Amino acid sequence: MGKNIAIYKATIDNDEFNQIKSVLDSKNDLSKVLEFEDGIRKYIGAKYAIATATSTAAIHLALSAIKLKRGDKILMSVNSFINLPEVVRHFDAEPIFIDINMEDMNIDIDKFEEALAANDSKKLRGAIITFIGGQAPDLDRIYDIAHKYGIILIEDCRASLGTTYKGKKVGNLRADMTIFSTNPSPSKYAISRSGVIVTNNEEIANRAKLLRTHALTTAYDSYGNLDYVYDVVDIGHKYDLSELDAAYSLAQLNKTDKFIKRRKEIAKLYEKRLSNVKHITILPHKDEHIFTQFIIKISRNRDAFARALKERGVATGLNYIPLHLLSYYKTKYSIKITAFPNALNNYQQILSLPIYAGLSDEDVNYVCDQVIEVASQWV
Repeated sequence: MGKNIAIYKATIDNDEFNQIKSVLDSKNDLSKVLEFEDGIRKYIGAKYAIATATSTAAIHLALSAIKLKRGDKILMSVNSFINLPEVVRHFDAEPIFIDINMEDMNIDIDKFEEALAANDSKKLRGAIITFIGGQAPDLDRIYDIAHKYGIILIEDCRASLGTTYKGKKVGNLRADMTIFSTNPSPSKYAISRSGVIVTNNEEIANRAKLLRTHALTTAYDSYGNLDYVYDVVDIGHKYDLSELDAAYSLAQLNKTDKFIKRRKEIAKLYEKRLSNVKHITILPHKDEHIFTQFIIKISRNRDAFARALKERGVATGLNYIPLHLLSYYKTKYSIKITAFPNALNNYQQILSLPIYAGLSDEDVNYVCDQVIEVASQWV
């Protein structure tokens, strides 16, 4: 009987159970949320970490912290996940899409600078830079451009925890904020979700912490209950992370480097087995790529190729469908399909293969066997 290999599965062991059990037993006086935030802060090397219920909540909270307003503009790659333009639109602000470069599928920095020059005004508040698959773009150039135009820069590293750039951890470089998660998959059935804003800016950190829980100003008892007298000083959110989610996320955080090491091993095996397969292109990558996705290109009829793999028990994904092809944004902004040619060309070929620490070499070889067999029959 053939295997059934998911595109992503969480990798858990007794560490997660023990962390969660310590919360349920109420034997740990230290808040797991505070412990998780401290762990993230130390791992990244940044001054502040503000944990949230999800990475989407973290992005929304980040934009609240900079007081995004109606009509403001936020630049982003058209090759990003849907939560980025979504949170911008919730402010009645405007996402400005930028095409990608074909080498690493991250934002085209030339077009990024051109868009800044074309939209140079007080309404252009910032940019959210996505790291595709766990690989950083040319950050030095992006930082310099953002500084030149005086915009807020947020790094979308939801699926890139542990990424380095020139040997330094992303999240402690020159961005105003970086968004991380210990769960790199958008699965609706995720065991747990977490988000976190990492920043070295004290003002942003304090405002994000205030808004995270209804903008309440009050004292809490040792059980986290509100004092009977409290006040609200702004319009906030309910985006705080639960103790149980924090406990699970803490266990996952402690394995981040181990997960990265295993994914790199899997990526090498994929490259070895698939590099010279007809109809398959393995994308070039930097040594610092951490492979939260392993993306290949199919020369033609990608959708049928994906269906053939699914019939053989191999799930695949797309990272990502260009935002301008999605019904809401296509209709809202009357965007032509050909408006972003690089992203369109890329989208027609890309396919993400399963890659996560729990995959065995046997599983990876099974995926490779199925890809090779389907490709051998491809015309």
